[in-house]
Amino acid sequence: MTKQFDIVVVGGGTAGSFAAATAAKAGLDVVILERKSEEDAGDIACGDAVKGKATFPDVIDREYLREESFINQNIQKAVFENPKTGETLDIPFEENGAILDRKRYGEVLLEEADRVGAEIHYDTVVQDVVQNGTVEGVTATRNGSTVTYEADVTIDAAGSLSILQDKADLEDATFDTNVQYSQFCSAYREVVEVEEPVPYDDALYFKPTEELGYLWYFPRTPTEINVGLGFQMNKEPMQLVESLKEDLETRPEYQNAEVKDKLGAALPTRRPYDSAVAPGFIAVGDAAAHVNPTTGGGIPGAAKAGHWATNVAIEAIEDGNVGEDALWEYNRKVMTDFGKRFAAMDLYNIWGSAQDVDELVDLISAMPGQQLLDVMGKEGTASMSLGLKLRTAVRTFGHWGTIYELYKVHELASQLKDAYDQYPSSPDEFAAWRDRRDAIMDDLYEVTGAEAKY
Repeated sequence: MTKQFDIVVVGGGTAGSFAAATAAKAGLDVVILERKSEEDAGDIACGDAVKGKATFPDVIDREYLREESFINQNIQKAVFENPKTGETLDIPFEENGAILDRKRYGEVLLEEADRVGAEIHYDTVVQDVVQNGTVEGVTATRNGSTVTYEADVTIDAAGSLSILQDKADLEDATFDTNVQYSQFCSAYREVVEVEEPVPYDDALYFKPTEELGYLWYFPRTPTEINVGLGFQMNKEPMQLVESLKEDLETRPEYQNAEVKDKLGAALPTRRPYDSAVAPGFIAVGDAAAHVNPTTGGGIPGAAKAGHWATNVAIEAIEDGNVGEDALWEYNRKVMTDFGKRFAAMDLYNIWGSAQDVDELVDLISAMPGQQLLDVMGKEGTASMSLGLKLRTAVRTFGHWGTIYELYKVHELASQLKDAYDQYPSSPDEFAAWRDRRDAIMDDLYEVTGAEAKY
């Protein structure tokens, strides 16, 4: 059986749903291929947190999405727990974040894609890519039958372990194939119900772990908590379930807690793909590493990427050219927006991988909270008053060499952002841009002594 569409979207998560909704609203024939059943769709392993005000593309009923799935909109701060002393550091947010009911959130996105005209084929497992130079669709198993889905553009929203990138021949394209398991994080989470409200129902609660990971406690409600942890896969493996259980047992508020749900996942903790396009093919969301490499957060970026990818695909289809050059504007849009921030944050991830965890904990505990936010945030380290500088210098005595190294990393992160602001407008300039970026990375490895990540 063969079915024809303008666009086929593989995966019904955030990126895939926004991509399909964008296409349907523009009047194109589009289908989402979702491997899960309609009952299970939308249920994935996630921290459920959206930090700050989420700005979703205006192709769905955003107020309906918020009403249905934003169950705690009073997240005012982050709380950092020192694993050595048990002391905590509060870092206030400039604007409230939120905790989602992730399954309901995913269901609403699919409902909205359906409402605006996208087809959704559940229980559909993609097996291969149809390719003749240009990617022309996919083959999948649905209801026991093999179906070929032909399309002008295939959008890969199948997540970090996407089969499409294994099956497609991307060697002659600019598409980033420098992707290794060591650039990913392994994570596990449970949703637990406790007997009494936790004291941090307005916070994202973090505790560093071994292997450059962290435990999280994110309150969906005062008594229903998303708890989980992860570790970098370039480090020694952690026993995720056992490590989480051990930490829960030390916390009085989790005595007699009931586990309501449990899931594991792998997610990219690396910079976004240098190029996520090939002839007839675009990758979005986790499938293109559109994830904050220091926190694993990727919901807003995935929504934007799905929307931008489809807008570029629509124009390419109308022009009768779905080649790499015609889809290239999508790369430039991502890289000059959230892509440059994620790429810069990855430098701190690389720096951290070369540090001793105990020293990092001591250093973070000694630094002012706002400075920690700034150094990992959008604008870079904020200015400090003389008095604050002197107090910080005293508190961080013994770590000055590490602080100076962090300062050098921050300088390189600023240079990297500048380079991403100059991301090329066509594939012709791509090699030269990548050489400039790689030179900054070489400087980073020299400063930090870290192993090359790419």
